[in-house]
Amino acid sequence: MDLLSNIDSIKGVGEKTTKLFNKLGVYTIEDILLFFPRTYLVYPKPSTPDKDSVDSLISIAGRLKNSPKFFRTRNKMDVLSAVAYVDDIPVDLVWFNSNYLKSNFEPGKIYIFYGRLVLDKGRYKMSQPSIFTPEKYLEVQKQIQPIYHLTKGLSNNLVLKSVREAFDKCNISKERLPLELETRNKLMPYDKALFTYHFPETFDKLVAARRRLAYEEMFFFILNSRLQENESVSFPNEFKINHHQITDDFKNELAFSLTNDQENVLSDILSDLQGPYVTQRLIQGDVGSGKTIVAFLAMLDVALSGYQAAIMAPTEVLAKQHYQNFVEWVKSAGVNVPVALFTGSMKASEKKSMQKLVEENNSCLIIGTHALISDGRTFGDLALVITDEQHRFGVQQRDKLSSKGNHPHMIVMSATPIPRTLAMILYGNMHVSIIKQLPANRLPIKTCVIKESRRATAFKFVADEIAKNHQVYIICPLVEASETTEAQNVTDYSKKLKSYFRDKYSIGVLHGKMKPSEKNQVMEDFAEHKTQILVSTTVVEVGVNVPNATVIMIENANRFGLAALHQLRGRVGRGDAQSYCILMNASQDNHESERLNIMLKSNDGFFIAKEDLKLRGPGDMFGVRQSGEFSFKVADIYQDADELELASSDVDSILKEDPSLDNHLELRSTMNLFLANQFYVL
Repeated sequence: MDLLSNIDSIKGVGEKTTKLFNKLGVYTIEDILLFFPRTYLVYPKPSTPDKDSVDSLISIAGRLKNSPKFFRTRNKMDVLSAVAYVDDIPVDLVWFNSNYLKSNFEPGKIYIFYGRLVLDKGRYKMSQPSIFTPEKYLEVQKQIQPIYHLTKGLSNNLVLKSVREAFDKCNISKERLPLELETRNKLMPYDKALFTYHFPETFDKLVAARRRLAYEEMFFFILNSRLQENESVSFPNEFKINHHQITDDFKNELAFSLTNDQENVLSDILSDLQGPYVTQRLIQGDVGSGKTIVAFLAMLDVALSGYQAAIMAPTEVLAKQHYQNFVEWVKSAGVNVPVALFTGSMKASEKKSMQKLVEENNSCLIIGTHALISDGRTFGDLALVITDEQHRFGVQQRDKLSSKGNHPHMIVMSATPIPRTLAMILYGNMHVSIIKQLPANRLPIKTCVIKESRRATAFKFVADEIAKNHQVYIICPLVEASETTEAQNVTDYSKKLKSYFRDKYSIGVLHGKMKPSEKNQVMEDFAEHKTQILVSTTVVEVGVNVPNATVIMIENANRFGLAALHQLRGRVGRGDAQSYCILMNASQDNHESERLNIMLKSNDGFFIAKEDLKLRGPGDMFGVRQSGEFSFKVADIYQDADELELASSDVDSILKEDPSLDNHLELRSTMNLFLANQFYVL
């Protein structure tokens, strides 16, 4: 079977299943081999149900006194119910549309049931539990079970069977990296690493497989970046950009003073704009450090010098906020500089009007989302391009925006605090500036770590803040309930909140599976204070600026990396009022408490990132990802910092001897295949 064969060539994958796989971005055999598990399950020892295990995934050893009963509901759903006794404790069991299971049970025998325990009308209950004989359960307890991302209608078992079938029918190349690299770095062979990542025999082998795949991802990423740097041409800077007194006057009239870091970055940008060559600069600014005003001041100088400047934002809501701010700031500066906005949801007539504005004004400020790089979008003398929250855009997207002008200067802005040593590897072809200081009027965010026992206190605090006319974010790791993961999900959580607060507050729900238009509407409603509470996954990490939001409560905080928690914490603390971050720690592990307590020590993202580098270990592999900075499938720049530095050193050694890879043609070919298959997003 060829790697590029369609997914329906796998035995058992028909037309319906193919469409479900397609929803998850799986179209070919190769796609499913690279469709890695999101986490792993080791079945626990059977336990006795009690109140502490409610809402947890547990296994019980229960005896059925009677055969299961079958009945059909009014809406014609088949239900199979039984009662299992763990010693003398009854647990109600229910399965839907699973009548065939009835013959699997023999009254008086013990079976193992695995599922989520709930308390329903004073009785313990499990819905859709997995069923094992004690002998079979002992067998599966010895295995590490891969758990995949799913879509409705696609079971984990079907994905697992399809992946096994793909491995059985395919020959996977072993030779992807030079043999001396694999030997020197003690890397598991590629084909074995790929199989082990799906079906690990032991946790140690899983760690080794992951290390190999993470190293390879970063090796090819860095190799491609270095080759692009070597092949890139330095274009002469033909723009005559001056610094203007009007810009200084506007800056001096602001209600706040710029920090020293902001002033230094502005100086760096001006030096670039007036230098002999077109430049690229990365601005790393911690959350709330004031990158947007720096971007505007730089763009204003460009426009006053007779050129166009554009900024691309990751969401429509943020683009609209930039537009509103820029229009207001231009007016305050007292200059006649047009401001244009392009977003995907705008009507064709609105886009046409904005396009005309751009075409008729050689000097203007342009703001937009991905709509800026759509076909047919043209600009005049574009001298500066800025991408906000740069990791939301790939290199190709930034290059496409850059190509709209005649080799404009490029600035990328990121709120992800990457230690300088790693930044120099990842952004080797860019100048790097850092904004660490927060504006003087920003109060440090007060952070606390609490356990489940204090949830009622946390909810009361939320209610008290809303009573002050403030708003609240609540972050959950999951979109919907999972049979394999103990974590809060936005779907059920929002319902529980409505019940808890008795519909007293308007609650918005936000997650990545929603359509862009739906997400924009939810975020706009929160920004306009139409909703008091926003229950969201981490998609809210980059988005709207809501100065009125004073509390962010992060459920299952122990599942997040510290850098990710710091990013989320930055959603609040943007106004004058004191803001708070509540970290709910669902883990009983003392190490997790120690790790989360670092968030109490500092509001400095760079300090937190460094601490995270020290603490994150292989046991933390499968929590919520630390950084989406480069959209690696496996690698994480924090957790895999050692492999990142190793891969960088290896790439440099190869290119020192063979700058164009003339003697490494197979390596170049593998790299091109790697990029073409989009193992990671460039």
